[in-house]
Amino acid sequence: MKNNFKDIINSETPVLVDFFAEWCGPCKMLAPILKQVKEELGDAVKIVKIDVDKNQPLATKYQVKGVPTLLLFKNGQQVWRQSGVLQKNDIVAIIKSF
Repeated sequence: MKNNFKDIINSETPVLVDFFAEWCGPCKMLAPILKQVKEELGDAVKIVKIDVDKNQPLATKYQVKGVPTLLLFKNGQQVWRQSGVLQKNDIVAIIKSF
């Protein structure tokens, strides 16, 4: 998973990574919002969901303490992060700013 993850985030296209957990209520609220973001931005963004319970080393590496935590990567570099649920327009604006 780790090498694969590195390949995924090492992209010209911004990659939004959603660290989530199955048991997390706010994560469930965020899922349809991210779907709308993808619909609006299409190929301008990649959205990847990472289940923290199944990918503990990755969550630890990025110091994900709470879920949901969103990280935005561009060319393999983390350019932004935020914990909690954001609205679609906020997420779209942040992605467009990169």
